[in-house]
Amino acid sequence: MTDGQGRFFADRFLDGFGTWMLGYTPYGGGDVGDVIAVADAVGEGGEDDFYEAWVAAGDRAATDAERTLADGHRSSAADLYLRASAFYASAYHPLFGAPVDPRLVAAYRRQLEALDTGLTLRHEGLSRLQIPLGDLTLPGYLIPAHGHEGEQRPVIILVNGYDATMTDLYFASAVAALRRGYHCVIFDGPGQGGVLYEQGVPLRPDWEAVVSAVIDVIEPVPIVDASRIAVSGWSLGGYFVPRAATSDSRIAACIADPGQWDLASGIEGFLRRFGATAEQAADPAGLSDEFFAAAHEAIAADRQLRWSILQRGFWANGVTDLRGFVQETMRYTFRDKVDDIRCPVLITMAENDPIAASAEEFYEALTAPKTLLRFTADEGAGDHCEMMNRSLVNRRALDWLDGVFTG
Repeated sequence: MTDGQGRFFADRFLDGFGTWMLGYTPYGGGDVGDVIAVADAVGEGGEDDFYEAWVAAGDRAATDAERTLADGHRSSAADLYLRASAFYASAYHPLFGAPVDPRLVAAYRRQLEALDTGLTLRHEGLSRLQIPLGDLTLPGYLIPAHGHEGEQRPVIILVNGYDATMTDLYFASAVAALRRGYHCVIFDGPGQGGVLYEQGVPLRPDWEAVVSAVIDVIEPVPIVDASRIAVSGWSLGGYFVPRAATSDSRIAACIADPGQWDLASGIEGFLRRFGATAEQAADPAGLSDEFFAAAHEAIAADRQLRWSILQRGFWANGVTDLRGFVQETMRYTFRDKVDDIRCPVLITMAENDPIAASAEEFYEALTAPKTLLRFTADEGAGDHCEMMNRSLVNRRALDWLDGVFTG
């Protein structure tokens, strides 16, 4: 059970990773009891214990799935394989960073195997995608909507941000959309999932190229209504999808959760936190090596910041120092292209989500048809990506999309 401070895991840092999966509970990604059992297994332990407990939970679910399938219970086996995928995906986030920990790759491969088996059992007509992007091939799936497997239907292309993988996209967004009658695409792009973990390809700011490559692959598929292609991104995906909408007219609707149009302003606040003046933060190229060394030392002393910046941030952006991280992040902007967005846009804004800070400013700058949805702590949806109430944000976002595509 939770402690007196509302945590499941004794370690606050690990609790953030360990409870992320609770957002998937309405969609079959595991139950509260699963999280409690893993937290009890971890006890006062650290990252190694956390990894081992989640992998053990995944192994138990996968073994149970195999036995259940052998007994002829296809639906239950699908549930268990998909749940196993979520357990494996929960194991390795604290291990992020370069060089890549082999345990991360091992858990990710088990995760993908369980996901593929579960999706195959659950979704008739499932298509595995190989998406060409320059010299890369991105993995993904086109999942037909329940009860509409052979029909031409609207499609939602779901896009991750920094931390998540196809398993997360499936539970966080796809299950709800599939139930509503939308075909869904899930995939790993540059800097995400196996494209980062195994191929070593970092993030890139020009996600219009990535999303357009996905559309190129799915547009000719007979079940895809090419006139009703939506893109929906969560976390950093809330930057990627509206950026894609600035250049690809095939995008008929865009959901940004939360809406972001410029990461530079966040970097400016980040630099001021470590003593830079407003002028220096606006033009960080002039900051001294001594400034960055002191900032690096302060970040390294904070466990959460160390993971966010030095482990995840450096690795996912393909940089090796703080100056490079700042320079790379400053490239993420489309302020000068916002007027190129023509399709209807939904922007979400959770009151306690720090990356939603510019959502209202972005909304005001949009000239396309637009809607702003606010989410609050009183609704249990005030935190990053409304994670503890995904059913609420999915319901409201899909209601909006229904209106766009039927109106």
